[in-house]
Parts: sequence; C-alpha cells; structure tokens
Amino acid sequence: MKNSSSLIIGLAIIIGFAILGFSLVTALGEKDSEAVSTNTEHRYELIPANENNLIIFDKESGQYWNKFIPVDEGPTTWEKGDSPIKNNE
Repeated sequence: MKNSSSLIIGLAIIIGFAILGFSLVTALGEKDSEAVSTNTEHRYELIPANENNLIIFDKESGQYWNKFIPVDEGPTTWEKGDSPIKNNE
C-alpha cells in the first residue's frame, strides 16, 4: 500500500512539471513572435514639419528622408539624412 501511494505522488509531480514546462514554453514563444511583429508594424513615421516640408522617419535605424514642396509647384525629390542619434549595433 505504501509503494502505490508513493508511485501516485511521484507520477503527479512528474505530470505537474510537464504541464508547467509546456505552458511556459508556449507562453514565451508567443511573446517573442508578438514583439517582432509589433516592432516592424510602426517602423516609419510621416512627420509634417511645416506646410512646405515633409519628413519620413525610420524608427529602427534612425534615418530620415525629407522633401521640400514649394507652394503651387509640383513634387521634388526626396533627400536622405542621417540621424544624429547613434545606433548601438
């Protein structure tokens, strides 16, 4: 009788740790994939500096592109600028 109760307790502990491990692995796996998709979703930001200037800012690399649009004239070309903030890569 003593051996059967020890066996049941041992199996319960093993099954409990297996369930805990499985739930931790699935929870951590979902957070990693969610973080990657969230960062790339809003990578670029369009900033209207004033009525004649537009800036597109890359939040990941820190680079930006600006475009000057004169009043009552057609579009001009974009100019790329480097960020004053250093990237730690």
